[in-house]
Amino acid sequence: MERGQQGTRGGWLWLLQALSGLLLVLLLALHIVANHFIVEGGLRTYQDVVTYLSNPLVFVLEVLFLLTVTLHAGLGVRSVLLDLGLSPTAERRVNLVLTLLGIVAVAYGVWLSLMIQGRA
Repeated sequence: MERGQQGTRGGWLWLLQALSGLLLVLLLALHIVANHFIVEGGLRTYQDVVTYLSNPLVFVLEVLFLLTVTLHAGLGVRSVLLDLGLSPTAERRVNLVLTLLGIVAVAYGVWLSLMIQGRA
């Protein structure tokens, strides 16, 4: 990949990280309100969590929150590592490792949520 194309790609990834940051603020606010302010006593019991996650809308929002956190964190770590001035080969390895870690983290989070619901 030529340097010009790589710069354009980096710009799009920066924009994606900025947008994921905005979405993260919104989803975090929803998550905190739903999990800590609406619940009487401030904490949910395990059964409350099972019931809460059984709502399809809540499940979708929590998975979207997980995807957004993972994407934003992965792009942030990538940015920090690329600032070290890595070679193109090392950059490809960083991209691959972070992508695989992100996929594993999201898959585990979705699986765990489904297990809590009793669907898996």
